[in-house]
Amino acid sequence: MKNKEDAKRSYNWKSADQVQAYLSRTKNLPHQEEIKNVLLEQIPSNIKRVLDLGTGDGKLLALVKNKNPEAKGVALDYSKPMLKLARKRFQKDKTVQLVKHDLSFPLPDLGSFDFIVSGLAIHHLAHERKKQLYKEIFDMLEPKGMFFNLDQVASSTVSLHQKFLRFVGWTAESDDHAKRLLNVETQLSWLREIGFYDVDCYWKWLEIALFIGIKPRLEVF
Repeated sequence: MKNKEDAKRSYNWKSADQVQAYLSRTKNLPHQEEIKNVLLEQIPSNIKRVLDLGTGDGKLLALVKNKNPEAKGVALDYSKPMLKLARKRFQKDKTVQLVKHDLSFPLPDLGSFDFIVSGLAIHHLAHERKKQLYKEIFDMLEPKGMFFNLDQVASSTVSLHQKFLRFVGWTAESDDHAKRLLNVETQLSWLREIGFYDVDCYWKWLEIALFIGIKPRLEVF
């Protein structure tokens, strides 16, 4: 059943103006080039099928596709304006399928993937749903498949959260989803508990973090 809190969005994802405001806000996050370089370093070059959860305008999926041009992609998002932007980005790429879906509900049956990625999306969900989603991601991955989550996470102290807001030029009012943020350590422990291995935080700057987990290969007896 959908969590009631998930119905209360910090942004009106049906509004094209608010979607553009959100994209402008995230586009100006510090260390963009550094984040891109770390992602390109870690993204494998043998991906066959990739799922992007909360794809937005498709920027992260495009990065994966640039390194894996033959990979088939599924771009999933709740917002029609976001999907419209993603459709424009991938209009010449027939290997990308767009799917409208709210992450606060269980993932639809989309088959299996050897790579699942999400960028600045999962932190919007209630904590219970975050953990449920990680289990659904694990179940959808092929053996040795990888999960990348580049997301906003909770600071360990109030002063560090305030420092982050100052650096990125946000206010406490504009960051009204902060109560949904969760620390990296808890999320890494969840991934390990679910069954992922080589789980770690590969890059972090204040409240922006990239953490990765791999699904084990099947044991043959």
